[in-house]
Amino acid sequence: MSNNKNKKQKQSSAFTFWIIGLVAVIIIGFIFLANGKKEDTAAVHEMDYKSQPYIGEKSAPVQIVEFGDYKCPVCKTFEENFFPAIKSELVDTGKAQFYFMNYSFINVDSIRSAKFAESVYQELGNETFWKFHELLFSKQPDDHKYEKEDIFTDEFLEKTLKEIANEADVKKVVASFKEGNSEEHWNKDMKTAEELAVSGTPSLFVNGKKFEGNTMDDLKKMVDEAAKEK
Repeated sequence: MSNNKNKKQKQSSAFTFWIIGLVAVIIIGFIFLANGKKEDTAAVHEMDYKSQPYIGEKSAPVQIVEFGDYKCPVCKTFEENFFPAIKSELVDTGKAQFYFMNYSFINVDSIRSAKFAESVYQELGNETFWKFHELLFSKQPDDHKYEKEDIFTDEFLEKTLKEIANEADVKKVVASFKEGNSEEHWNKDMKTAEELAVSGTPSLFVNGKKFEGNTMDDLKKMVDEAAKEK
């Protein structure tokens, strides 16, 4: 019993709880690993948004960035339960643009899937990228025992893309991926994550400042404050 108790304590300390609405309590959390020194969370960082997949109007005054890993189970929960609220309340209303950047650290197929998704964005554009992005998270196994197993293989990724793209487009993406054309873009994301001291996923930044809140209301407040500073 004590081992189970210790295990539960470790798990709860690794996540922050996101509360959506008054009834549904959804464990979304952020994974924060020790860095040896405390980060200045009030710092604002310059970020390069060029050539990054995004949704939202170009005229939006605020940029929200998620650093994520396609093998991260908490990212999947975020995608399914928290992102829809961000889209409807902040993106669709013209308040913010939402960007996704890679922080691939869980397993070898974290990196492979990130680079493949980058190839989808480069070859087929923003709209297809987001369809693939959503589909890939939906295919992440619910059983966490697969987290450290190599399941997002080349074949798996290609088969997944075929669900939303025609044969010619799939071949184009696969060829680009195999040629390593997405390497530079993935490296750029990882370098940005390192510069920002990102240590877990999902991590959010609002106009270059790390989001440390716990609820959707916290995020909306931060976005409103960021818009006023423009």
